[in-house]
Amino acid sequence: MTETLRIVAPGLLTTVQDLGRFGYQRFGVPVSGAMDGFALRAANLLVGNEEGAAGLELTVIGPTIAFTTDTRIAVTGADLSPELDGNPIPLWQAVDANAGSRLTFGSARDGLRSWLAAAGGIDVPVVMGSRSTYVRGGIGGLKGRPLIAGDALETLDHAGLSTARRMPQDFTAPSYAGSFELRVVLGPQDSAFTDDAIAALLGSTYSISMDQDRMGCRLEGPALKHKSGPDIVSDGSPLGAIQVPGDGKPIVLLADRGTTGGYTKIATVIGADVGRLAQAMPGDEAAFRAVSVDDAQALLREQRAVLTAIRRGADRAAAAQRIAIRIDGRPVEVLDESGAPVTLPDWPERVDGVTLKSASAASGGTRHEFEVELRERG
Repeated sequence: MTETLRIVAPGLLTTVQDLGRFGYQRFGVPVSGAMDGFALRAANLLVGNEEGAAGLELTVIGPTIAFTTDTRIAVTGADLSPELDGNPIPLWQAVDANAGSRLTFGSARDGLRSWLAAAGGIDVPVVMGSRSTYVRGGIGGLKGRPLIAGDALETLDHAGLSTARRMPQDFTAPSYAGSFELRVVLGPQDSAFTDDAIAALLGSTYSISMDQDRMGCRLEGPALKHKSGPDIVSDGSPLGAIQVPGDGKPIVLLADRGTTGGYTKIATVIGADVGRLAQAMPGDEAAFRAVSVDDAQALLREQRAVLTAIRRGADRAAAAQRIAIRIDGRPVEVLDESGAPVTLPDWPERVDGVTLKSASAASGGTRHEFEVELRERG
């Protein structure tokens, strides 16, 4: 473990989050975790982490972070104008951050929340299987609270991590501005609502209210009428459930939602779309469209395929960059002086357009030492 980040200024709300705390809802402990699991997973994969590693969730006003050791970072999600030592850095891309560098954020150009991953993953105590912060309960993260100025964060060892990865070539970074569509599966209590209520949900536009946080997001629009009242025997509250209390105003339940609830739930936002609400500004408009469970699962598989492509793309690139020679007709990997595989990006010695590298290869118990020369063709 190495101290890697020091918080100079905390921003509006910066917390440590991973993918959540599962298996404890029966004890009343919320799942928590990143508000957009896809964005955190992608950030982690880009820096070479496992996708469930802990990172930082930044809200509206990002922090100022000083790096105390060399690392690799990626910022995904909202465009909060990130800069490293005063130079803008791209979103959805791995970037090297050297010891002494500072990461700052400016205005929120598009969306509300970003996720910052650092190589190795943020190392804070694991509480009930997760490093995620649940601020209302004061558990997880760093002392169960948002980060403050002066906090020092360690990262887990990342010496054995893969090289930096890239998003697939056909990936288009999401745009969070303005109106958007949320696909839903009706239920689990859609039968408790009138036909007019179902039609209103699927045929109207709802605006995001000021009443929103990590627990949920209240919507403004046509009231949804119950057949005989809003109350049910309390049952589990899934992520994305659209709960409708007695006033008929729908509330979409999010990462820090309660574990159970006693109001009817007319529909549930599908897993591939629920992260979009993490970026919704008050006044943004949302429309709902019903899909089948099969469709919802297919859409989630499509999203997961992007993550798989990040991982596989890096593996293929690393394999393609390794150098081998043939000895007695058998391919033998070329190693550098430390015994590590020689790869194209690791050849810094250039003389008049020629790249040189001292290398070796072993065959039949005999080690052969030689110099590799790479010439560029015009």
